[in-house]
Amino acid sequence: MLKARNTFLFSILSLILIVTLLLNISFGQVAIPLKDVLKSLVGTHASKDTWEYIIVNFRLPKAITAILVGIGLSIAGLLMQTLFRNPLAGPYVLGLSSGSSLGVAFVILGASLVPSVLSKALLSSYGIIVASCLGSLLVMLLVLIVSQRLRDTATILIVGLMFSSFTGAIVSVLTYFSSAEQLQKFTFWSMGNLGNLSWQNIFILLVSVALGLLLSIFSIKSLDALLLGENYAKSLGINLKKSRYIIITATCILAGSITAFAGPIAFVGLAVPHLAKLLFQTSNHKILFCSTLLIGGILMLFCDTISQLPGLDFTLPINAITSIIGAPIVIWLLIRKKNLV
Repeated sequence: MLKARNTFLFSILSLILIVTLLLNISFGQVAIPLKDVLKSLVGTHASKDTWEYIIVNFRLPKAITAILVGIGLSIAGLLMQTLFRNPLAGPYVLGLSSGSSLGVAFVILGASLVPSVLSKALLSSYGIIVASCLGSLLVMLLVLIVSQRLRDTATILIVGLMFSSFTGAIVSVLTYFSSAEQLQKFTFWSMGNLGNLSWQNIFILLVSVALGLLLSIFSIKSLDALLLGENYAKSLGINLKKSRYIIITATCILAGSITAFAGPIAFVGLAVPHLAKLLFQTSNHKILFCSTLLIGGILMLFCDTISQLPGLDFTLPINAITSIIGAPIVIWLLIRKKNLV
């Protein structure tokens, strides 16, 4: 009975994901009929060349990016909530977002201190992506080094928060001495952006997310054991140090790569694992892993669709939409159910 229920729910979620994907590609400043979206996706051309161009070069890459971002952040959130046994832990709890912000802040806010030729290279899309990657990589290495020296998982959480506070303080100092134009560029980056990624960038993001998901799959047994405490996990023969290292590495790869290409996206990684647990009523991570994938992709596509509704001459910041939708969900879940882990 339970298996049939789960199969039904997975079927419904898969259908919703497909419908949401089609609606996301259809909606925008230029509304494109669904039949033309389907024609373009299956290989035949849309009724208008302009629609075909918009779908292939703008809408489809953005939709794929939204799915990858939703999947990656949601799985990273699930990993962190289980590892720390904390319902409020998210993918950025280890300070990765702050590390990326620090790297981008050094590039955008410190570009005026270097020669103009080098400044143009740093302020390009690739320069910002590389800076974000280096910032999150630095924090990732520091967290991994600390995790090898500490036995207590809760202490790692505190260390991650301290890294976040430290890097955030440096960013604040940089913003204080920056011009209005530099601050505007940094603010736009911090709002998140799913567009403007080339197919090459999307491929790199896809490989990074796939690698993080692969490490997550290897950790499923450990995650199930950790739910009942570290002592119970040890009694099952789980190597806690190795498992913790793999889980943290997977989270760093997922959250770090996504922040580098799309900017910091709030609340998705925090809210989606709780929605999956509430919908499937289970703590089995095989089921939670698959359900979190689907719900993460659906939620991110939905938020992106809201940000570009037809009739609007502008696109709303994706980070603002995820926060507006995600924050009430988390509050409602906390009120509805006391024990979310």
